[in-house]
Amino acid sequence: MAAQIIDGNALAKQVRAEVVGRVEALKARGVQPHLAIVLVGEDPASQVYVKHKVNDSEQTGLKATLERYPATLAEAQLLERIHALNADPTVHGILVQLPLPKHMDSHKVIEAISPAKDVDGFHVSSAGALMVGQPGFWPCTPHGCLKMLESIGYDLKGRNAVVIGRSNIVGKPMAMMLLAKDATVTICHSRTKDLASFTRNADVVVAAVGKRNVLTADMVKPGAVVIDVGMNRNDEGKLCGDVDFAGVSQVAGWITPVPGGVGPMTRAMLLVNTIDAAERATR
Repeated sequence: MAAQIIDGNALAKQVRAEVVGRVEALKARGVQPHLAIVLVGEDPASQVYVKHKVNDSEQTGLKATLERYPATLAEAQLLERIHALNADPTVHGILVQLPLPKHMDSHKVIEAISPAKDVDGFHVSSAGALMVGQPGFWPCTPHGCLKMLESIGYDLKGRNAVVIGRSNIVGKPMAMMLLAKDATVTICHSRTKDLASFTRNADVVVAAVGKRNVLTADMVKPGAVVIDVGMNRNDEGKLCGDVDFAGVSQVAGWITPVPGGVGPMTRAMLLVNTIDAAERATR
């Protein structure tokens, strides 16, 4: 029996509708929620990502300002601009699009963003808040994944979950969020020895490696929930994830597609974090 699809597009549409209502409530109080997006360099994928983020923001009534800078921008100049955005009371959220040029220290740049405006959820303060269960901004991709699990009524308590990830941006925050929901979590790498021995016993598998076919049908427990965070291209140039969708969808109980799965939800949770930041700033 084929797996049921967790439709990220449909769920993101619902999330955006909720954001619209919250934006309108703030505007009625004279507050315009405002997201500042900073793009340094000409990375093609980043160009596409920021375009979507601006469009999503504008469609929900959020103000989105895109600042473009050449790849030759000095790190000190970028930090100076971030400090100015931190001090601007009309800006509620700041997002610096990654990756940055090689001469910049991404960690240093992210840490320069005020935790109160860190709507990407990458600041160490956000990670610390997540770890101890305090209010903060959850990273958008893991948060979107949790929302997808909630949308199918999936109770994580006591479940075995495996996160396959080589990125601290997704892997570790995802694991912490699953732990917060009382799941038992194992973090693996794509090069973990006998990876299948972990995934075959998992009720939930999150693949976030950035490599095609990391997870195949023989590695999945029948009825498991499979969340595909990967974004790759197949031999024909079409978007695909980390999971062998055709095979795994015949074994899993639920699965997210690529495209149309985690991607739309990641962008939707950015909107949620931005409206959260605006509401907190105006209380």
